[in-house]
Amino acid sequence: MTVHDLTDDDVLVRWLPFRTLTGAEPGALPLYCLPHAGGAASAFRMWQRKLPGVAVQPVQPPGREGRHKEPPYLHMSELASDLADVVLADVELSSAGRRYALYGHSLGALVAFELVREVRRRGGPEPVHLFVSGADAPHVTYEPGPPVSGMTRAEVVALLRRLGGTPEWLLADPDALEMILPAVQADFTVKETYLYREEPPLDVPISALPSASDPRVAPAKVARWRDQTTAPFALHPFDGGHFAVFEQAARTQRLLAQALLPWV
Repeated sequence: MTVHDLTDDDVLVRWLPFRTLTGAEPGALPLYCLPHAGGAASAFRMWQRKLPGVAVQPVQPPGREGRHKEPPYLHMSELASDLADVVLADVELSSAGRRYALYGHSLGALVAFELVREVRRRGGPEPVHLFVSGADAPHVTYEPGPPVSGMTRAEVVALLRRLGGTPEWLLADPDALEMILPAVQADFTVKETYLYREEPPLDVPISALPSASDPRVAPAKVARWRDQTTAPFALHPFDGGHFAVFEQAARTQRLLAQALLPWV
């Protein structure tokens, strides 16, 4: 996939399904939002129209919602490379002067980080800010326990129930599970096979939003995101579990709006 291929609106809309529904004024700063493992663009749908001067752009990876028939990614390098094509193509079409920001939750935080590094390798415009939540810093990440990619259906359901964020009706519906579990396990394969490679720190401000009671993420390891930038770093702790940034969306949106204020 190349940036040239992505000039077709149909391709961009597959990745950015709410692209024309941001409700933002011309020139608004795009904020590309990358979901958690098994998550979808709809996780960020309600954030649109909530950040003044910002065009929230939820990203839709293949294998879920409107793209559920497409095979999901299994490797970080391919996902980050194709996402770089998408973001660079959309940024070129935006009226924000090649400026944009990134938000990633859980797996999405690691994907966003590798996306920025891929853009840097290409000499493209780097984001004005990177927001991460629900993820240890990439160079210290370690999650004990068996790989999720090899778990049984019952074990995956138990994990999702423990993490929260997935409606109980969905976890109890065998047909619905059949739809979402392939993407969940593929995404965890991306995360569990991810190999951090040493590169110079980014020159991009990073804000990390850890949750005090997240069962899979250690706040102290979230703080190590500061190692990944030579620009300003901010830590904004939340009470709650893995999905606290969504459950306390108003606070999350205020933090994002404040950090992006110089660019809107």
